[in-house]
Amino acid sequence: MKKPLLLAPGPTPIPESVLLAMAQPILHHRAPQFLPVLEEVRAGLKWLFQTKNEVIIFASSGTGAMEGAVCNTMCRGDKAIVVRGGKFGERWAELCEAYGVRATNIDVAWGQAVDPALIESTLKSDPSYKAVFLQATETSTGVMHPVKELSEIVRHYENTILVVDAITALGVFDIPMDKWGLDIVVGGSQKALMLPPGLAFAALSDRAWSLTEKSDLPKYYFNFKKELKNLTKNQTAYTPAVSLIMGLRESLKMLKEEGLEKIFARHDRLARAVRAGVKAMGLELYAPESPSNAVTAIMAPSGIDGQAVVKNLRDQHGITIAGGQDQAKGKIFRIAHLGYFVDSDIIIALSALEQVLNNLGYKVDYGKGLRAAQEVLSSP
Repeated sequence: MKKPLLLAPGPTPIPESVLLAMAQPILHHRAPQFLPVLEEVRAGLKWLFQTKNEVIIFASSGTGAMEGAVCNTMCRGDKAIVVRGGKFGERWAELCEAYGVRATNIDVAWGQAVDPALIESTLKSDPSYKAVFLQATETSTGVMHPVKELSEIVRHYENTILVVDAITALGVFDIPMDKWGLDIVVGGSQKALMLPPGLAFAALSDRAWSLTEKSDLPKYYFNFKKELKNLTKNQTAYTPAVSLIMGLRESLKMLKEEGLEKIFARHDRLARAVRAGVKAMGLELYAPESPSNAVTAIMAPSGIDGQAVVKNLRDQHGITIAGGQDQAKGKIFRIAHLGYFVDSDIIIALSALEQVLNNLGYKVDYGKGLRAAQEVLSSP
C-alpha cells in the first residue's frame, strides 16, 4: 500500500476544508445565496494581488488569462518583448504569434533569469514596444525572474505595459502589483491558491485598462471589458465554476488567516530546506543563481535519467514530482513546495529521494540530505 503525496508544481495538494467547501450543494450563479460568496472572493483576490482594481475571474486554466492579456490589450501588428527562458515564456511568444502581435524574443538560457539590462537596451533602441511579457517564476526551470527590477525599467515608458505571468508565484513570494506598478498580473487556481485546476485570474492597472479601449484583436469569452462590467455589479458574464469559487472563498480565508508575510516566509523556508537537502546529497540546482521559492529544479546525477527519478519516486513511494520538459527532459527533476505544503512534506520527499538515488546507483549517505533540511526547518 502507498499513501499518495503530490509534490508537483500544479496541480498541488488541496486542504480538506477546501474540498468540503466544494462538496456543498451547488448554488445557482444568479441566486441571491451566491452573491455574498462572489463578493467575498472579489475582495480576497484584491488582497492577494495587492491591488485596488478588480481581479477578473474565468473558468479556464491560467493560459486563458494569458491569452486574454494579449487579445484584450494589443492590436494587430503591435510589437512586444517576450522573455523566453522556458516552456511558459515560449507560450507568451506563441500567443503573440497567434494574434498577429510581432514578438521580439529575449532568449534566456534555461536555468537562468533574464538580465534587466537586456530589456532596458531593447526598449531604448525602440520605445514603440507596446508590452513586455514574462514569468515571475518560470515553472519549467525553477527560475525566479527579477520582476521588481524590470518594473522599474518599464514604468519609464508610458506607452509600454509590463505583463507578468504570476501563476506559479502568486501567494508564494511578494509581488505587490500596485506598489511595483505592474500592469497585468495573471494567476491560476491550481498552484498556491490550493484549488483544483479550472480558474484563471487577471488584474489590470489603469494603464492596461486604457489599452482595452483600443485593442482590435478578436475576443469573445476572454473579454476583459465585458467581465469587468459584470463584476462591478457582483455578477459574472457567463456561468462561472461555482464549486471552485466556493472552494476559493475557503482557500482565501485560510490565506488571510496566515497573512501575507507569514505565507511568504513559509515558502522561503521550505524552499531553502529543499535546496539545502539536495545540495547535501551532492546534487546541483538547475537555477543556482535565481531559484524560485515555488519549485526547485535539480540536476540529475551523471549517468542517471531524471525521468527515472520521477518514475521511481512515484512507483516505489507514491510521491509525484515533475520531470524536465523539452531540452531539460531527462536532465532535471523538480520538487514543488507551493501552496498546501508543510515541513513533513519536505522531510518525506527528501527521505524518499535518498532511497531512490541509492537504488539508481548514485550513492548518498542516508540522512545527510535530511539533516541539512532539518537544520533549515528547525530555524525560526
